[in-house]
Amino acid sequence: MAEAESYSLARRQRELASLYATAKSLTALGELDEVLQSIVHHAHDLIGTDFTYLSLVGADGRLSARASEGTISASFLAAGIPATVGLGGKVLASRSPHWVRNYGAATLFDHDPNFDRLAATEALVALLGVPLVIRGEAVGALFVADRSERSFQAEEIALLSAFADHAAVALDNARLYEASRNSLQELRIAYRKIEEHMAVMERAQAIHEALTGVVLEGGTPGDVAQLLADQLGGSVTILDGTGATLARRDSASNPCRAPSDSGLAEAVENAHRSGRCTTSVDAAGVARSVASIQAGDSYLGALAWSREAVADRGAPDDMDLRTVERATHILGLLILKERAVADAGERLSGELLTELMVGSPGISPAQRARTSARNIDADRLNLVLVADSPTLSSTDLSRHLQGIARDRSGLAGEHLGRATMILHSADDDQTVAEVHHRLRRALGGAVVVVGERAADQDWARAFSLASRCSAVIRAIGHTDLGATTGRYALYAMVFDPERVRELDRFITGSIGPLLDYDQRRGSNLVETLSAYYAQHTNVAATARALHVHVNTLLKRLDRVGSVLGVDWRHDNDLELQLGLRLHQLRGIPAAQAD
Repeated sequence: MAEAESYSLARRQRELASLYATAKSLTALGELDEVLQSIVHHAHDLIGTDFTYLSLVGADGRLSARASEGTISASFLAAGIPATVGLGGKVLASRSPHWVRNYGAATLFDHDPNFDRLAATEALVALLGVPLVIRGEAVGALFVADRSERSFQAEEIALLSAFADHAAVALDNARLYEASRNSLQELRIAYRKIEEHMAVMERAQAIHEALTGVVLEGGTPGDVAQLLADQLGGSVTILDGTGATLARRDSASNPCRAPSDSGLAEAVENAHRSGRCTTSVDAAGVARSVASIQAGDSYLGALAWSREAVADRGAPDDMDLRTVERATHILGLLILKERAVADAGERLSGELLTELMVGSPGISPAQRARTSARNIDADRLNLVLVADSPTLSSTDLSRHLQGIARDRSGLAGEHLGRATMILHSADDDQTVAEVHHRLRRALGGAVVVVGERAADQDWARAFSLASRCSAVIRAIGHTDLGATTGRYALYAMVFDPERVRELDRFITGSIGPLLDYDQRRGSNLVETLSAYYAQHTNVAATARALHVHVNTLLKRLDRVGSVLGVDWRHDNDLELQLGLRLHQLRGIPAAQAD
């Protein structure tokens, strides 16, 4: 028996080590096929089948192998079969694992004649397939096969599914990387087109050179607005995609009265719809020309140029309008650049945060160098914060934390589905309160921020405690606060895994007999007593809450007294209430952590 347990433990350790190795390989910028081959290799080695292969659905709707391990013929690897037939078709359609003892004799799915011939040549008999799922879509499958009949155990299916999840992450990362490269190429193409277009506008050469200078010198949209106002006169306003003002600049030598906001939204819409600069004059004699700022099909905002209308000049100078239109291209590039820089910074910050979390406790020289390059002293990062909002996703909430992290030389991102930040703190309570205040002001609504000090750079443990404490805080009804876990020390037994034995002892000592009785008899005495206290020991209210007759409730309460063997209404009333409440809360942090 001991030898079997030792073997099982050793195998489990090998499985976890292999899964960790494949997860770690996803952080390297290797080729997709190399990562997939590594996953297949580890899966083949651990499960111990005759051969293992991974197939993806191509653009033609056929399933073909991308990585393999074991003795497989060249014709088998080169084959492609429709993604709707065979065991692979069943796996893809159901997005769940399936296996057969004998593939050739299986009748649970439609067979592909060509693949059946290849399977017979390869002597494929037992086959297990698990899906590769990306955002709810099955994009391929991971298979293991034997040349003799056999059944596949639940442990094998679970292990193969874990490897398939790693392969799906690798594939998704590769697609995102390719999309990023395409976006960058599109941005470069757009920039070249703007340069070519600028070259033919000789009459506006001076302004165009100045605008180009703003871009090359790392200027902002506000710098462009000031340049246009100085060159064209009047005032220039830049609006974002929502219509909010990003910047407004006035000409020092030739200002104009502030135009009315009446009709601005309509003018922006007309410019956006027509793709051209539109001009109107309000009742006060202020002319306003509006041009849309776009990059490809993406609407980024609008540029509005206002100046005093001159009756005898008629329509505005065409060159000025063309200059306004061309300035929107420059603004489009600057806005895209600012977004790209911000996105890259957020992405890098999130990646570094995840690396520190996964690798903690401690920090490697490479990680220290990467954080130092961002002017962050990793050795001073001693406080982990977890934020949660009932109205905002963790991804959006992480973006708000990014700005705070930049101001405080910290790291922020989304870790295990939670908006997370690591930063230096001299006074944890004050730091958490300040972060909560900034987040609440930015969101305009309730948000919970929980902090836990990281001892010896063990950020992962601090994150776990803060996350579990956050779940408990919400469970007890607090929805808008900033606090450290120490403030909720009363509930530490619930959210601190290292104190689970204390929690078990207290619950067993207080309501253990009731739990045992419910488990043996299938009754609900714990639920009944919890509702009784929740209704402030009001029998009628408790009966209504439980949808039972008062007599039924009284019999249950009498049974509680029989099971506990004491006068529970007087002798240990407080202990019972605490035990019931802790029992309710016990499952919340673990479920939240999962």
